[in-house]
Amino acid sequence: MLTTSERIAFVLIALASLLLTAHGVSRIVRAIARGQGRPTWGLFFRRVIPVSLDILLQRPIFRTRPLVSALHAGVFFAFVFYGLVNILDLAEGFTGFSTLHRGGIAALYNLIADLLSVAALVGMVGLLVRRFGLRPFRFNERVFLLPSVRFGISRDSAIVGGFILLHVGSRWVGQAVRIAESERADWSQPTASLVAALFHGWSEAALTTASHVTWWLALGLILAFLPYFPYSKHIHLFMAPLNLILREERPLGQLEPPTSSNGALGAERLEQLRWYQLLDGYACIMCNRCQDVCPAHGTGRALSPAALEINKRYYLNRNLGAFAGGATSPPLLEIATTKEAVWSCTTCAACVRICPVGNRPMLDLIDIRRALVNQGDPLDPNLQAALESLARYGNSFGKPARQRARWTKELPFPIKDARKEPVEYLWFVGDFASFDPRMQENTKIVAQLFHAAELDFGILYEDERNTGNDVRRVGEEGLFEMLVEQNLAALEKAQFRAIVTTDPHSYNALRNEYPAYGFQVPVYHYTELLADLLERGRLRVQQPLTAAVTYHDPCYLGRYNRITAAPRRILHALGLELREMPRHGENTYCCGAGGGRIWMDSGGQERPSEQRIREAVALGEDLRYFVVACPKDMAMYSDAVKTTGYEAQLTVIDVARLVAMAVGINGLERESISVTTEAP
Repeated sequence: MLTTSERIAFVLIALASLLLTAHGVSRIVRAIARGQGRPTWGLFFRRVIPVSLDILLQRPIFRTRPLVSALHAGVFFAFVFYGLVNILDLAEGFTGFSTLHRGGIAALYNLIADLLSVAALVGMVGLLVRRFGLRPFRFNERVFLLPSVRFGISRDSAIVGGFILLHVGSRWVGQAVRIAESERADWSQPTASLVAALFHGWSEAALTTASHVTWWLALGLILAFLPYFPYSKHIHLFMAPLNLILREERPLGQLEPPTSSNGALGAERLEQLRWYQLLDGYACIMCNRCQDVCPAHGTGRALSPAALEINKRYYLNRNLGAFAGGATSPPLLEIATTKEAVWSCTTCAACVRICPVGNRPMLDLIDIRRALVNQGDPLDPNLQAALESLARYGNSFGKPARQRARWTKELPFPIKDARKEPVEYLWFVGDFASFDPRMQENTKIVAQLFHAAELDFGILYEDERNTGNDVRRVGEEGLFEMLVEQNLAALEKAQFRAIVTTDPHSYNALRNEYPAYGFQVPVYHYTELLADLLERGRLRVQQPLTAAVTYHDPCYLGRYNRITAAPRRILHALGLELREMPRHGENTYCCGAGGGRIWMDSGGQERPSEQRIREAVALGEDLRYFVVACPKDMAMYSDAVKTTGYEAQLTVIDVARLVAMAVGINGLERESISVTTEAP
């Protein structure tokens, strides 16, 4: 089809394009390699097939936004198939081979290419209308963005969108021109055959020219786009699969130890991040899903996980040669995010879970915190006081260790000392459940339930310390390790089969963080144990409860550790009507306490817990109870119903209180629980 001069021109342009593209890709590879650590390539060979299948089926994309995901899928499937289309079109141009008016496999190929071309064009138009018409990609005014980002996002989207429309559109129209040249429709290309009618009456010379023009537009555009490709958002086509395939196989709740550079912990600059944290910037598709679920951004704070990743990539793109060559980057707090944003993070991991390409912006924030703490940067006064109390007393309440188990003296039965006699379950109570007066009543109820079920359990009394889950996420690695050592020393004194804990934060640390220090025993959340005791009849419902309730999944229970069924099994067993909030299960919304935020001043801003209460109230005026299974949630939401003005309408209650009410724990005043009941 092509003339000799066209063939020579194409080959020369292709060589230049590929050389420029290879140069850009090599610089990106060298830039990513400057990050700490190296990929585990054994993961690649073990995971490449299952992860690739997930990507090909677009499963990560379809977690949310079904309509937008469908539009993206149309573009994606077409783009994947167009790898074959472009090869065959190239062969047609150089050899004259054509699949037009052929049967068998050629006809099937034509049909798929024809339909996917339309899917890509419709999908791309829909995505561009959304991006530039509806303009969903917005940051609140407090979010830090590099100057190049503000214009660059729109420019990049327009270039990529324009390329796809012209590339696919030219090929689609080109097929219509070839059908018109043949003077008969091709049943295997139904949409192109319809378009061919537009060229009816064109001269042979005009059709030949149009055929050449559309071929060059379709394939020549690829050559023009390739050198820009490494610097565009389109590079996620290769970086995102690599990111997902090479992602470390560690639990979400287990942090890697901090990186160390010249004796400094954490990450102050780009090169102090891990290699995959640099890869994250290039894997990002700028879909903004992480920002949409971020409780900090949702309450008007300066944090945007999306902006963090986008800033990283735009800085690297503008300084790629120097950085890849070994130049030191400016501080991350000057090019990626701000200190205010860093300390706004609740470490809820919603951004990590929702990201369709496996990015982990939360880890960048924790590493920056580690660097700030290591440098002795001034902290929020309340946070500083909490950390000092944890270092001195092992709890954030500033209470002597001997007061940790004072609540046990108000029980009508003794609780075993697991340091002195063997028990089946060691109950790791946690700070808030032990010291906060509001939580102590719930703690005593849990103890009564365990006692009523004849559970063999005990506690560590004054030897228990805070597990350090939030201390580590604040960035105080040294204090975390000290608390781990103190707890492990206490645990070594005890004899037990498993641990049960009241606090999801303690649960996460004991289950996911402590194994790195050699501690491996079964760990259960108290809702798992209560659900089991109810189902096995060791706790019997004496009087079913009838009330409309909603349940809040704690982040460190539901999202981090996927314990979502046990609390709901309890509510079902009690006879309660459960109404789910829109965000529930692993998609839960954070109360705002995690990552040390419970110890920090909110600055008068709205808390995520207040948004959550409004979400619950919207479920109906007859909704009476907001059920929690975390002492920190009890504290956060008890305050939130007051500040939002819904205290008279909605009661925050721990799930253990509902169980105690239904099973008829002796000595528990029903009036204090305020649950409407009916006889079965």
